[in-house]
Amino acid sequence: MKPKRRRAETSPLELANRKTDDQFIADYLQAGSGAKTWTTAWTHPKTGAEYTIGLVRAEDISDEDITACFQLIEQTSRTDYENSTFKWQPMKKLKEMRSPGLRYILVKEKDTMSIRGFTSLMPTYEEGEPVVYCYEIHLQLELQGTGLGSLLMSFHSTVAANLPPITKVMLTCFLSNRRGLEFYRKLGFEKDDISPVARELRRGKIFTPDYLIMSKTVRSNIANGDS
Repeated sequence: MKPKRRRAETSPLELANRKTDDQFIADYLQAGSGAKTWTTAWTHPKTGAEYTIGLVRAEDISDEDITACFQLIEQTSRTDYENSTFKWQPMKKLKEMRSPGLRYILVKEKDTMSIRGFTSLMPTYEEGEPVVYCYEIHLQLELQGTGLGSLLMSFHSTVAANLPPITKVMLTCFLSNRRGLEFYRKLGFEKDDISPVARELRRGKIFTPDYLIMSKTVRSNIANGDS
């Protein structure tokens, strides 16, 4: 009789990515380990305008909302893409935005329910290391400098803090995005060890990266029982 093959254990990250949005919020965003707890409402500190905050998987986001997010990326970052080695590739970007496991935190104007900002994240592995990766964060001009960006980024840290064995949040930022780099550094992000560095290529050509990979530690490996 042929012995049964032992089923491989499912990683905590795979389990997290399978959860419904309500389960994900309950398990990773409402627990108390992070800097902020989940909220579904936010008020502009200067204008008093009210906004809603909601979580949705990439598989479930509406075409209208994904289009609005794409347009916001184009509005805020297209120039950075065009001036980089990545270039602006709309179809490739839209495909990435639909990646399985990706989740969106959408900020909508309460009266019109139009998207005014968003961030996207995914528990994943980066060069074998479990992390929460921040794919995007974009805000309309009237929401910049209000503290909303810091609130959205705190949700990434909350997920990471509540999902062992993850120890940090990671993101990629164009070097041309000086405002973005300053924003992330104020939040405690630093250049990660895997961030590319300038190097010599064939025939004496020099490769100079135009982006930086940054990370922020939310839990030490020792706390997870690792040596």
